[in-house]
Amino acid sequence: MPDERDRTVGGVVLAAGTSARYGAENKLLAPISGVPMVRVVAETAVESTLEEVVAVVGHQNEALSDALSATVDAVRYNGRYPDGQSESVRHGVAIARQHDWDAIVFVLGDMPFVETATLDLLEGTYQSSTASIVVPRYDGRRGNPVLFGRQHFEQLASLSGDRGGREILLNHEGTRFVDVDDSGVVEDIDTRQDRAAHIE
Repeated sequence: MPDERDRTVGGVVLAAGTSARYGAENKLLAPISGVPMVRVVAETAVESTLEEVVAVVGHQNEALSDALSATVDAVRYNGRYPDGQSESVRHGVAIARQHDWDAIVFVLGDMPFVETATLDLLEGTYQSSTASIVVPRYDGRRGNPVLFGRQHFEQLASLSGDRGGREILLNHEGTRFVDVDDSGVVEDIDTRQDRAAHIE
């Protein structure tokens, strides 16, 4: 059984995308109950048991930094955000190595309905088991956020294009799926219609 005292888990909020499907407005700045969506996501992460939370921004980085700086521990700029999500994942790995984290939870900036308890469950499962990847599952559907242990950092850093860690988690025997009663893990906001459907 791993020793909880020796394992540090941090969170990386991925918030660098261009929101192309949302229109001219950056969806991450669109309000959810009067609060920018990305700040809702960050506050959920900060309220969890994660040791630290860092956000990676790119498109409209100044506005996003303003929305996030009072919430997260740090904001990092990814100047290569047009190259896809893999560049932000690479930044996340660099942050984890700099901070000597044992695991990263990648939190998507366009998923504001994830519950704090789900993040706590991901970390708790990692701390109390031999799993090196922990993935939430709702009603049989794989969701986000996802936790990756240190042994996957090198492979995550080698990803390219608009790829996250899906291929890694689907093909590794250390992956643990945990069932959650949190539909937020499968609800992302891509379009204005998505947002309207959730807030009306």
